Amino acid sequence: MKPKVTSFDIAFRAGVSQATVSRALRGSPLVSAETRQRVQAMAKELNYKVDKNASSLRRQRASTLALLLFEDPTSDDSLINPFFLSMLSSVTRASARQGHDLLVSFQQMSDDWHAEYQDSHRADGVILLGYGDYLAYRSKLERLVEEGMHFVRWGSAVEDQHGVSIGCDNHQGGQLAGRHLVTLGRRRIAFIGTATLQCPEFLDRYLGFGDALAEAGLPMEEALRIDASDSTEEVGYVAMKALLARDVPFDGVFAASDLLAIGALRALADAGRSVPGDVSVVGFDDIPMASFSNPPLTTVMQDTRLAGERLVASLIRQIQGERVDSEMLPTRLVIRRSCGAPSAP
Repeated sequence: MKPKVTSFDIAFRAGVSQATVSRALRGSPLVSAETRQRVQAMAKELNYKVDKNASSLRRQRASTLALLLFEDPTSDDSLINPFFLSMLSSVTRASARQGHDLLVSFQQMSDDWHAEYQDSHRADGVILLGYGDYLAYRSKLERLVEEGMHFVRWGSAVEDQHGVSIGCDNHQGGQLAGRHLVTLGRRRIAFIGTATLQCPEFLDRYLGFGDALAEAGLPMEEALRIDASDSTEEVGYVAMKALLARDVPFDGVFAASDLLAIGALRALADAGRSVPGDVSVVGFDDIPMASFSNPPLTTVMQDTRLAGERLVASLIRQIQGERVDSEMLPTRLVIRRSCGAPSAP
């Protein structure tokens, strides 16, 4: 008896992946017209028939959610920002409480994850964490929408965004940080972080910080702003060294993440600058490491437990066919010893 032709046979003959064959045969816009025609011609030549029973089975709900964590530059081999590791725990527990299994996958932004999960039907929906450059990522979100994939991402809601996002109120968090530093009597406050559309979370934190300074009648000085390409301790250290090299006076620092702030604390210590005597420092996230830095770091807390619950609930409601809107969660200032009043003259 002649063996049954499968999609893997077509993939081999057409010189493409099995996932591409699946997309081409159902007319997915993710496949170019040339490739789609080649795959369809090969399927016809091999007399390939779609297994409708298998297709129907794949369309059934798997009671499984997928959590995709995207790799970040880190100081260790994990390649996962510690903030998102905290989020992983909360998402796992929230999924279990809702009676869903959780499939966790670590991804690189260059991977074709936006198509593979739709085609494989391994999960009913996808949660996206740690996506990095939003402008590079946006086109993949658009494709998920086109494919009808249920997904929710952790991050800022931006204008004309694709899909649903759950995130903290980064603008409010930036205001909390700025107002606290001003209340302490700080008047020349530096900002460390990338404030561009590529990173809308950091941009919102910067704008909120700026609003707090404006309330106090203080300017946002370009000389006191240091861009940070990545959110790591090393980048924060280098950024603070660059700020010190400018030889401009400053008595406060708001870093867009705890990792950047912890690196900045180390650079200030190496330079002989007292924290909080000479400089008060505020971070953002409240990762576990923040309470063990030297000195312990004042920071804006994002509630990872609540975030995990809202991410899972939002995704399940989408899967059930309900309307879901993007949501911003409040932040809270956690005061530790990295902040204090200016030293006496």
